[in-house]
Amino acid sequence: MNAFSLSILSAERRFYNGKCVSIIVPTSQGQYGIQAKHCNMIAAVVPGMLKYTTPDGEIVIAAISEGIVKVEDNQVVLLVDTIERPDEINEKRAIDSEKAAKDILSHRNNGQEYRFAQMKLARAISRVKVKHYNDSKND
Repeated sequence: MNAFSLSILSAERRFYNGKCVSIIVPTSQGQYGIQAKHCNMIAAVVPGMLKYTTPDGEIVIAAISEGIVKVEDNQVVLLVDTIERPDEINEKRAIDSEKAAKDILSHRNNGQEYRFAQMKLARAISRVKVKHYNDSKND
């Protein structure tokens, strides 16, 4: 199985640095899959679920916020503001954040507030989705 080098960094920490066989990243153009020997590229990352597979077959998921992904010479670097494993997510806080963002969006605030609320809502929804990812697989 072909592998590539993957580094995932957030503002707070180095999340992962090692080999990877595939990664799916939420981008502004939709879910984007990357495997070994992918062409060089850079893409904007949006809040959502990150999913990658290590060479030993472990599938790792995490909720990520906005950032950027760069692929160059069989190396992938993912830089995001925040990243959380399912066990690190405070579900109540994520749900409260989702409600607050929906409230802001319902009041049709100015452009900057509206865009901020959209990003806040997307992040909150992805956090709840990641928190319950394994539950939904078992249904």
